[in-house]
Amino acid sequence: MTPLDFTPAAVLFDMDGLMIDSERAVMESWRDAARDHQITLEDDLLHAMVGMHEKLCYAILRERRPDLDTMAILNTCDAHYHERVMAGLPLKPGIVSLLRWLRDIGMPRAVATSTRRDRADQKLANTGLIEFFPLVVTGSDIEHPKPAPDIYLKAAAGLGVRPQDCLVLEDSEPGVRAALAAGMTPIQIPDMKPPSAELLAFGHRVAPSLGEAEMLLRARLGQQVAS
Repeated sequence: MTPLDFTPAAVLFDMDGLMIDSERAVMESWRDAARDHQITLEDDLLHAMVGMHEKLCYAILRERRPDLDTMAILNTCDAHYHERVMAGLPLKPGIVSLLRWLRDIGMPRAVATSTRRDRADQKLANTGLIEFFPLVVTGSDIEHPKPAPDIYLKAAAGLGVRPQDCLVLEDSEPGVRAALAAGMTPIQIPDMKPPSAELLAFGHRVAPSLGEAEMLLRARLGQQVAS
């Protein structure tokens, strides 16, 4: 990867698929909902909704499958997913190491997730990640979800940092597009869905793991400590 050409004043984190290994649980919840309603939802449709805000999932499902009771299926999927959240979702490898280091050097941090407030707070509390973040911005806090820049601009404002001084860690295409639209520098760590050729044309950095992203940050920040 190209070395970072600026020193971040803050690091902003997506949540699902980046810090928490939740996308597979979402896919299984969609499949459970499909079985409950005795329908078939194709994998390409399910992948199209990965990383999307609930409003966008509703719009995609309604457009692609107008024959279905969209809200009923969404509610069934949500119920199955809630069970999985309560049972506990695993963390992505490397996230705790990265967050501990950023906390130790005094780097400002925020979560910027499309997930609604109650569920985001629940996930962060259940996984213990909440202790690392002084600020959490959710899909409930903004009008226009990713790929619009609103959520990242709100997170930067909440930390008192200029957008151009923020580094964003994201797994999904909508999240990368949101970060770029906000004027921020994203590093993408893809999860289930590889970046499209159209997205790669933006020339952003793509890392195979959070560990690689941490190495890139350490190379720029060195042994910087909180002032």
